[in-house]
Amino acid sequence: MKTGYVALIGRPNVGKSTLLNRLLGQKLSIVSRKPQTTRHRILGIKTGAEFQAVYVDTPGIHQGESRALNRYLNRAAASALVGVDVVVWLIDGKGFRKDDALVFEKLKTVKAPVILAINKIDKVKDKKTLLPLIAEAERRYPFAAIVPVSALAGDNVEALEQEIVARLPEGPPIYPEDQITDKPERFFAAEIIREKLLYYLGDEIPHRLTVEIDRFKEENGLTSIYAVIWVERESQKPIIIGRHGELLKKVGQQARLELEDFLDRKVYLNLWVKVKKGWSDDERLLKQLGYAD
Repeated sequence: MKTGYVALIGRPNVGKSTLLNRLLGQKLSIVSRKPQTTRHRILGIKTGAEFQAVYVDTPGIHQGESRALNRYLNRAAASALVGVDVVVWLIDGKGFRKDDALVFEKLKTVKAPVILAINKIDKVKDKKTLLPLIAEAERRYPFAAIVPVSALAGDNVEALEQEIVARLPEGPPIYPEDQITDKPERFFAAEIIREKLLYYLGDEIPHRLTVEIDRFKEENGLTSIYAVIWVERESQKPIIIGRHGELLKKVGQQARLELEDFLDRKVYLNLWVKVKKGWSDDERLLKQLGYAD
């Protein structure tokens, strides 16, 4: 049996959560086109006949650290490199970007083998253009393997998994074979609600909101979830609620349907929008809202 921890790292919006979901064969991490969608380290556990890979999905490593939330995201991503057995670094087929320089710095202290996954190859029309990128990568770092993949389409993901498993140490499983994550259901309830908000909102507001589960109870086959959507300014509340409450209603409907599928039972969902001024730039408020190192 081969068992170990595998960190998925990379800059924001490069496809780490999509890759995790593809490797697990089910949706665990929320995804969107907006950067910094992932805000917490999430374990995704895959147990095969001869291996158990514990994948660690991380926030994107990025340059800007002007707010407390950004500093927390970078700390969460960097800390995932400590004590892991394999590191998978995702870039996209367009090549290295500015934020990738930060990842190179983090890798200087990594002792585990590092696999480079060149993602989004389904968007690369001429695959020959990947050859110079692979050659550049080989010059810049001694990667254990370089694997072009498409996490979205599933192209070459099986080959990537084989490279990962081959480098896991021998040992007994860390978790029960039927366990897929270490997070509780209420965590995923908040994440699913936030994903729907990301879908319906513009580019600015998503970075100024977070979701907190106030109550989560099960009774007579029904799960009742009461959630608070926190924003930073009064002017942001009507944007999230929408005209006549239409946007919030759409968010609630879509989130409830996905929660029923995720939890495999009926769900009653109640959403409130409230203001907590400056929450994303206040270390104390961040901890209160679950952003704990």
